[in-house]
Amino acid sequence: QVQLVESGGGWVQAGGSLRLSCAASGRTFSSYAMGWFRQAPRKEREFVARINRSRGFTAYADSVKGRFTISRDNANNTVYLQMNSLKPEDTAVYYCAAALVGYNWNYWGQGTQVTVSS
Repeated sequence: QVQLVESGGGWVQAGGSLRLSCAASGRTFSSYAMGWFRQAPRKEREFVARINRSRGFTAYADSVKGRFTISRDNANNTVYLQMNSLKPEDTAVYYCAAALVGYNWNYWGQGTQVTVSS
């Protein structure tokens, strides 16, 4: 089992940048695929980005491709989401997730708020 704690959210003007971090507990962090999701008010939670366990293969939602970068540091049990060129429509609560098998997201953090003003 793994516990996830996000940090790095906040308020930023459009065009700005933020970096989210997700710290994971446990000794088997490298066994988990990691992902970021977000949920805006009155909307469903949606996929943002994911990174696989070992080789660092990544995937992104079309809405963030070219602006966001997911990365992981297995030595420090942390996954990051670098967000550049932020837009007001990126405003949401961002959640970190972990998957032990495939991309079945079994573990979730508590979320961190990101607000982008125009």
